[in-house]
Amino acid sequence: MTRALLARFYTLAGILAVAGAVETTGGITGVAMAGANDDVLDIASPLEISGLDPAKSGYLFSRMQAAETLFTVNRESQIVPMLATGSRASEDGLRWEISLRDDVTFHDGTPMTAEIVAADLNRAFERPGVLRQAPITGISASGNDIVITLSEPFAMLPAFLAHYSTIILAAGSFDDVGEVQTIIGTGAYRVDAVVPPLRIELSAFDKWWNGRAQIEKVSYLAVSRGETRAMMAQSGDADLVLSLLPVAVTQLKGNPDVNVTVATVPRTRLLKLNLAQPFFDETVERQALSLAINRKAIAGVVMRNTDLAASQMFPPEIRDWYDANMPVLDFDPQKARDLLADAGWVAGSDGILEKDGKRFDVTVRTYASWPDLPLIATALQSQLRDVGIGLEISVGSYTEIPAGHADGTLEAALVTRSFSMVPDPLATVMEDYGPGGADWGAMNWHNAEAEDLIADLRKTTDGDARAQMQKKLADILQAELPTIPLVWSELAMASSARLENVRTDPYEQNYYLADLRWAR
Repeated sequence: MTRALLARFYTLAGILAVAGAVETTGGITGVAMAGANDDVLDIASPLEISGLDPAKSGYLFSRMQAAETLFTVNRESQIVPMLATGSRASEDGLRWEISLRDDVTFHDGTPMTAEIVAADLNRAFERPGVLRQAPITGISASGNDIVITLSEPFAMLPAFLAHYSTIILAAGSFDDVGEVQTIIGTGAYRVDAVVPPLRIELSAFDKWWNGRAQIEKVSYLAVSRGETRAMMAQSGDADLVLSLLPVAVTQLKGNPDVNVTVATVPRTRLLKLNLAQPFFDETVERQALSLAINRKAIAGVVMRNTDLAASQMFPPEIRDWYDANMPVLDFDPQKARDLLADAGWVAGSDGILEKDGKRFDVTVRTYASWPDLPLIATALQSQLRDVGIGLEISVGSYTEIPAGHADGTLEAALVTRSFSMVPDPLATVMEDYGPGGADWGAMNWHNAEAEDLIADLRKTTDGDARAQMQKKLADILQAELPTIPLVWSELAMASSARLENVRTDPYEQNYYLADLRWAR
């Protein structure tokens, strides 16, 4: 079957390029249209290319193995060296020395040096991004090492150096003021063309330090609609399709020409609550709200998998944070009613609870860029009404949630929260549940013990000690529910049956394209 559908999308990409998008191909600006070629690995994903700066789209160039970081996550979910060979921290934890590989060549033929790496990391540190959260006081080159000094011990430094915003690029990638003009990385694939926001063309790099990729050419296409991506997998117009909707997974499993791979990922759908509101200012109210939610019903109907019902914040894949012995978040609407009555809430004439002249009517904000969120909100509306809680749903831009957090107008929000953007969940936890909370985390919640645990975890490198502290912190979040976990998430991927060695990465760091090959 021809790839006409994919070609039509390429035509759209070309129109956008002519309209003003930038394409770089070997230093030449222009529009280079790809033809339908069965030797090209065609990838479809919802992720658009919002620019060339690593902080904006580094995740794509990292996942496509075009650019690499000093550290990465291996298949056992461990932080391991990538462009680094190892690291050493001083006894006081204030100085890290990171040794670099000495056999790495950039795609333009220039060698990777400690000076170039230090310049890239300093550039990342000076700009908004995760590296700014680390207590770094200096980054410099010393021989073939990178020396990073800190104002206080920071155990998560390798995990932060695995974040996509710290990809290492050749000096030729930047203009005179440090803006990225082209992606010249060190990975298995070199970037031949970029047409924001839709397309990337790549080819195998002969001098990759880890050997040559099996497949010569790769073409990436951003396709926002899940239904369209499923059609491309079904018709063979794409060889690898990312982020399938649950209904598409069911449909594609019946196609003998398509293989479907599903993995649970460190991402949780949760209710963010404003604890300054009279509805949520008492722990017992939040516990009642949690008890009124039938997570298995939501997971079964919306996610098509009851195993995704969140019994706690962290799914089992986050091994160091998930606690199999933790009391689960139950569904018990009668107990929810009893707790709300104990907290002083009494049913009004229409069944909605009231207290001190205030009706238990709440507006929950959410967004449709994750298509399951409005569906989950609708299910919550019905379930909470059963215990006397009125829920109004406001579906808008995701930007309305941090805006409502900042100005205090947010009552509740239904969001999805990833614990793998930095491949150590503590990075997200300390942002969301540390002092002051965060846009996507706690709001007006204060817990001195949790704050002390977060401060200690930032510094502690001992694995056993960290595990104990993480368990205590998870217990606090489960008991006090500053945010309420609802369902966990899956990453579903469809691949052509002619592809071998396909795998999903739960931490979403790598598509492992260099491992793929065409079936013989």
